[in-house]
Amino acid sequence: MFKLRSLVTALALIGSMSVANAWEKLPTQAPEPADNPSTPEKIELGKMLYHDPRLSSTGTVSCASCHNTMLGGEDNRPNSMGVNGQTGGRSAPTVWNSAFNKVQFWDGRAATLEEQAAGPVTNPIEMGMKSWDDVTARLKGIPGYQAAFKDVYGENSISKENATKAIAAYERTLITPNSPYDKFVGGDKSALTAQQIRGMEKVAELGCGSCHSGAAFNGAGTFQKFPMNADGFLEAKYHFTKDKGVAEVSKKSEDEHFFKVPTLRNIALTAPYFHNGSVATLEDAVKIMAKVQLNKELSKDETADIVAFLNGLTGEFPKQTMPTLPLTSGKTTN
Repeated sequence: MFKLRSLVTALALIGSMSVANAWEKLPTQAPEPADNPSTPEKIELGKMLYHDPRLSSTGTVSCASCHNTMLGGEDNRPNSMGVNGQTGGRSAPTVWNSAFNKVQFWDGRAATLEEQAAGPVTNPIEMGMKSWDDVTARLKGIPGYQAAFKDVYGENSISKENATKAIAAYERTLITPNSPYDKFVGGDKSALTAQQIRGMEKVAELGCGSCHSGAAFNGAGTFQKFPMNADGFLEAKYHFTKDKGVAEVSKKSEDEHFFKVPTLRNIALTAPYFHNGSVATLEDAVKIMAKVQLNKELSKDETADIVAFLNGLTGEFPKQTMPTLPLTSGKTTN
């Protein structure tokens, strides 16, 4: 999983493509694995589990606490807060369009949404449950969950595997198509402003698509070193290299400071920026990326044009209705 993908091939591919072919619309349906086909009942169960703080040790933190579907799919915090007020060292990635990621987490340690859904629940800083056995025992003690799992999977079906499959099925519905950019690529040449078109052209000229490629602008599972070019001033201010990235998991020196390429979709809504949430504004993030990744100094106008284009990547959010969670009657969860 942690073998770093060469960007040389991707760069050559981008360079050989025409602009018309390089820009892709976001699909309106996410791919799903053969062993986890979606059904309305499974999606509804996943929605309940996703929003239920009883999956945490304190009963205070749900998946939605850090990946808020009422917002841009994260929490607009530099570092997300878990049980007992603990904070980790990374900024929560957006859940919107995460179904189009080939790997999950900043370090790519999960290959699928199902695998990702299992991790935070038993992370001591995030949701803090001691084990998934404890999670399933708690769910089995709630009659409404017994019925909901039965409707999807059959009798006596409450398990880690089935719970994470349901959460992943729900997450695959979280797609934001029809952004101004998508409409423009689809033929509506009035969908982007003149400034946004200049920004789009500048993004292509700079080669940003060598990493942020594909319909989701996420590199289709590519890892990239960050920062590429050392800058003492920026490092002292933002501490980018404190986090070893993929190497935190792989324990390989050659993986140090490599991170999954994040999506640019809805990026205007997901401040603060970068893996450690250290940069407060999109304007600063654009200038920093140009400097440390491309060794370029952008003018004020160039920066403004790119920021305008990135605002054009904000899509249409499907309406979210909050689930009614299964009740605990006459007792608390243990």
